[in-house]
Amino acid sequence: AMAEALHDNTTLTTLDLGSSEIGDDGAKAIAEALRDNTTLTTLYLGGNDIGDGGAKAIAEALRVNTTLTTLNLWSNKIGNKGAKAIAEALRGNTTLIELNLSNNEIGDDG
Repeated sequence: AMAEALHDNTTLTTLDLGSSEIGDDGAKAIAEALRDNTTLTTLYLGGNDIGDGGAKAIAEALRVNTTLTTLNLWSNKIGNKGAKAIAEALRGNTTLIELNLSNNEIGDDG
């Protein structure tokens, strides 16, 4: 429901879903909505058990989203694969200026 609303949103600029237990499925739904959303600038998804699958979906959204400036993915379960996907997406993203990936499961390879 939240992802659907975000998809059609034309006014909301900040969304805080911290500690909402959305997991990978919720992250994928939010990521799909981010592809088309043109107003959201700040997204907090900390403490949601998001793993590599959700991180990869968010990464794909970051490739095309042109409005998000702050993304907080603190305290999830993102590992090396998810971190690498996000890093790759950031190469072409020119709007994101703040990214928090602290307290995840990212190792030296991520």
